[in-house]
Amino acid sequence: MKPLRMLGQALLAGLLLVTVGVQAAEPRDPGKFFFQESFGNFKDELATARQEGKQGVLIFFEQAECPFCHRMKTTVLNQPEIQDYYRKHFLIFTVDIQGSLPVADFQGRETTQKDFAFKEFQVRATPVIAFFNLDGKLITRYTGATSDAQEFMWLGHYVVEGHYKDTPFIRYKREMRRKASS
Repeated sequence: MKPLRMLGQALLAGLLLVTVGVQAAEPRDPGKFFFQESFGNFKDELATARQEGKQGVLIFFEQAECPFCHRMKTTVLNQPEIQDYYRKHFLIFTVDIQGSLPVADFQGRETTQKDFAFKEFQVRATPVIAFFNLDGKLITRYTGATSDAQEFMWLGHYVVEGHYKDTPFIRYKREMRRKASS
């Protein structure tokens, strides 16, 4: 009877571990856990990023009814591992490329979301994931949805580890895929 009891306890413990593991990987709302609230002054956001020891600012340029933006939010940006990694290294904001809300650019000049996106960064299609250093200089830009969460994580590592300085992302991604398959 004792071995049966031990088996039952082991099964219960295993079930608990599986349940905890599943709960830990539960998707989280990207509006709360990925994106941060901005007052629309990107010059001030750079100062905050410096104070908090971030590597820069990530802007997710989007628009309403964009199916690729929606897919990114529901399959990639809602993943806790993605959220935690990116928030550790960047302040993260959204900009509506059709928006008329006022914003201040990285130099403090007043503009609208639409003009900030189009006139300053030529964003025409969405999503555009743009990484800026602590001086407000665009260092990496990715247009479109990533194929999956892994590719988006590689994009984060690509920027954080400084690979953008000497390697195109396509080459970096190819190398990462090769390493992952071997």
